[in-house]
Amino acid sequence: MELEAQAAGSRPRANRTRLTCWIVFVGLIAAVNYAARFTSSSVSRNDDHNAVYSYSTFVGGTILYAVWLGIVLLIVIDRFDLLALLRPRSWGRGLALAAGVIVAIFVLEGLVSLLPLPESPDKEQGLTPSGWESAHAGAFAANLVLFAVIAPFVEELTFRGAGQSLLRFLGRVPSILLVGIAFGLAHGLVEALAVLVPFGIALAWLRDRTDSVVPGMFVHGLFNGAALALAVLG
Repeated sequence: MELEAQAAGSRPRANRTRLTCWIVFVGLIAAVNYAARFTSSSVSRNDDHNAVYSYSTFVGGTILYAVWLGIVLLIVIDRFDLLALLRPRSWGRGLALAAGVIVAIFVLEGLVSLLPLPESPDKEQGLTPSGWESAHAGAFAANLVLFAVIAPFVEELTFRGAGQSLLRFLGRVPSILLVGIAFGLAHGLVEALAVLVPFGIALAWLRDRTDSVVPGMFVHGLFNGAALALAVLG
């Protein structure tokens, strides 16, 4: 049965087949990432900061996200409206809400950085560079596109698009919270959950308020791009 509104103002019905496929897919992403997280040493993860200066990271990441996007499109096939890839109800309001989310998440990140965590959330993934290497500027620019454009586009369609639409039968608040949690877990990190889950919830809230994933894509891309830029400048 398709996910559609039963009547004006009522909750949509659950599409069990699509929802099951989405849950399994996101679960596999999380399982693979957590397996990698717990089977790699902290030394090897810290050495991965050189990955942003390698073209192979861009090529491999682009292929991965292309396959990822293909699977999401198969899940929503003939119901691409579930992706919410459309203009927000109001660009002015959408941009204002997006700005608020940006401020809130950077404040949260600053507060989390003060916590006595075993490892800094921004370093846990091991991808942020420790400094600028001008000899690899081209590869860095390519990977900036990967992390600030390609990744946010695909991940927003996956979580705030398909996922949030398919979970709306539970209600607006539960769907927002569950999407945020799923987004955080899908990264396969531990300390960074303190930032990723609230970030995912904030993006889901933004999608709910604007009826579009587009503002969230801009926020997500800015967040990722700023993280790389600050790592280089720092």
